[in-house]
Amino acid sequence: MTIFSKIIAGEIPCYKIAENEDFFAFLDINPLSKGHTLVVPKLEVDYLLDLDDKTLADMMVFAKKVGVAIEKAIPCKRIGLTVIGLEVPHAHIHLIPINSEADMNFRNPKLKLSPEEMSEIAQLISSRL
Repeated sequence: MTIFSKIIAGEIPCYKIAENEDFFAFLDINPLSKGHTLVVPKLEVDYLLDLDDKTLADMMVFAKKVGVAIEKAIPCKRIGLTVIGLEVPHAHIHLIPINSEADMNFRNPKLKLSPEEMSEIAQLISSRL
């Protein structure tokens, strides 16, 4: 069971943004920017391209809804979307509020936000859904 499956199951706490029967979105605990969110399928599949076409399409539609909510809640020029998928063997999409391409560099220092700030950001985004 991956760490993401444990988060979905409620075994590990998270800052949840949204959930439906197939997908789950929560704040990245090592964010590149405020509002950096992960979107994952509830089905534990290692690699995004191994998802069947319908699941992948539905995941993108779910991610779009979450991305629009992030954009309404967090001042930014765009929501950057990336798939790296090496750090956790569970398909996931990063939604990152950005003002330039440099904001998408995973070598950048991660923000250190308090639990209160994380809760506030999660609530701000989820209230825009």
